[in-house]
Amino acid sequence: MILIVSTPADLTAQAVERRLRSRGVKVVLFDTGRFPSEARITVSYRDSQPRYAIRMDGQVLRFDDVTSIWFRRPNRYIAHPSITDAEVRAVVEQDCGEFLNAFWDSMNCLMLPGSPSAMKIAQRKPTHMARAKALGFDIAPTVFTNDPQEFLDLYREQEGRLIHKITANLTLQERMGTEFSRLTCGVTRRDVMHAESVSLAPIVFQAYVPKRLELRVTVVGHRVFTAEIHSQESNRTHFDWRRYDLGATPHLPHELPRDIADRCVQLVTQFGLTYGTIDLILTPDDRYVFLELNSAGEYGWIEQVTGLPISDAVADFLMSPMRAHALPVAELAHA
Repeated sequence: MILIVSTPADLTAQAVERRLRSRGVKVVLFDTGRFPSEARITVSYRDSQPRYAIRMDGQVLRFDDVTSIWFRRPNRYIAHPSITDAEVRAVVEQDCGEFLNAFWDSMNCLMLPGSPSAMKIAQRKPTHMARAKALGFDIAPTVFTNDPQEFLDLYREQEGRLIHKITANLTLQERMGTEFSRLTCGVTRRDVMHAESVSLAPIVFQAYVPKRLELRVTVVGHRVFTAEIHSQESNRTHFDWRRYDLGATPHLPHELPRDIADRCVQLVTQFGLTYGTIDLILTPDDRYVFLELNSAGEYGWIEQVTGLPISDAVADFLMSPMRAHALPVAELAHA
């Protein structure tokens, strides 16, 4: 049995689910937004083996036979409506998150992109840079800092050609009802005039890297799928292709050099992950410059506009424990 942790409206999850069911695989979709209000979750240690179960909609789903879990798009945990105090609700929802992450961590099966603990560590952007550099990736001069002087030093060193971005997505759920994500912007003279404000919170400053192409690399197991994004074709996407101007921004399949592709797989693997998306820049002088790793990066639009068979690769990977179990011993040695 394969478990997909996502929301009912997730079209990417639905595409993979259809592929799995067409191959005769049992698939269960679980929306974590139903926990704890509508779903009852138990891990028990009453005998020699732990037992995992979710009671929901009048049924009990036992996960003892789960071979793979895909943490595709876990939803926010929502306390029961009977808990009306905002502070108590926040505590309950935080506790639910800690419990459920421990629940998943304790399961002995294949996980995509990886265990919750591994995914948490993989969110740390400074660690991305350190490991990418150690693997031989080309990286731009970068500082993670709340020290205005460090910002100004890099600004002068790069003759003002800098970009800035936040260190992670910031959650303003109660005020805005969603995550707050600030896209990459160029550093301006106005920013320099207000350099002291850098001391209020850490921020990333990075030398601007000239772009011929931006690359979105999707790693599934040991398979690598790369799309080239012609972000410089549109003023809207000049600094950050996530401003999305698909009509004016061609997306095409791209063949990475073997050594770069191998490094991408090694980077994902070093974080204990089985999936990851990596953003690179291809410069006018043909250098591949590393930007960042995302353990839960989207790929649906890349597959749609380029035809890269990423959903098939995800389905294949989720089925891999079943295939290994079904292989005769002689074949398993060569699998």
